[in-house]
Amino acid sequence: MHPSGEQITITFADQRAVLTQVGGALRVYEAVGVPVVEGWEPEEMPDSCRGQVCYPWINRTTSGEWSFSGRSAHVGADNVDKRTLNHGVVRWRPFDIDEVSSDACTVSIVLNPVPEHPFWSKLTVGYRLSDAGLTVTSTVENLDEVAVPFTLGFHPYFAVTTPTIDGARLTVPAETYLAVDDRLIPTGQDVAVAGTTMDFREAALVDAVVFDVTFADLRRDEDGLFRCRVVDANGGEVVYWQDESFPYFQVFSGDTLRESRRRTSIALEPMTAPADALRSGRGRLSIEPGASWSAAWGVRRLR
Repeated sequence: MHPSGEQITITFADQRAVLTQVGGALRVYEAVGVPVVEGWEPEEMPDSCRGQVCYPWINRTTSGEWSFSGRSAHVGADNVDKRTLNHGVVRWRPFDIDEVSSDACTVSIVLNPVPEHPFWSKLTVGYRLSDAGLTVTSTVENLDEVAVPFTLGFHPYFAVTTPTIDGARLTVPAETYLAVDDRLIPTGQDVAVAGTTMDFREAALVDAVVFDVTFADLRRDEDGLFRCRVVDANGGEVVYWQDESFPYFQVFSGDTLRESRRRTSIALEPMTAPADALRSGRGRLSIEPGASWSAAWGVRRLR
């Protein structure tokens, strides 16, 4: 028995992914035998939200009380120093394994009311491999009698073929990033990337740049997708994308992780909202009883 429950393997051509029952997480994804994501071993628990699904909130929410649809939520803290609760609650819960084929898997979870989020909803996540790489879809359904608020995101760490991410070039076509306070909560100020160390609209080296930043005002291609590229020092290249349901994008370089994980990969995170959105309302989504909402993101290794 593994801490993350049943391990579901899917394959397509030279690609392989392993999903976990607990958290519906992406533990392994590789192409041509080369890791695309930096995951964890089956006998381990995922550290630092590695590969996990973040619902019903992404990033962090501040401790205390908030309310919506006439109901009050009471939020504790798993980061005591910053007095925040991070990355939602479903990442540590077993999902139902709804459907598995050779190249695809669908998992789901019904989230009953909890003190931090007193609402009923269902989250379904689908993983599929194809010539386009890995595509991840998600659907939220309202099972409640009132409007349900939520935010959603994913936390994959993308691998490089070098010991660290230094020497890699990153492209993030975003016009602004969000200023945060010492608790990493947005201050309400959006900063133009032009002229700052966060300007990666054109490919630039990540050397010595510390990322734990939310980007906004994302530039999208004609198909409506936002695309980010990472090219490591050996020429290994990954193209990541997210659809219009994700208007925010987080980059985390892992500088605060334990030494063996520090800057060994880069987290590229699709987000529907910035931190503390359930309280602030910025980017917070809500769906009416019986309604649903969907989003998608994906990644492909080019070389």
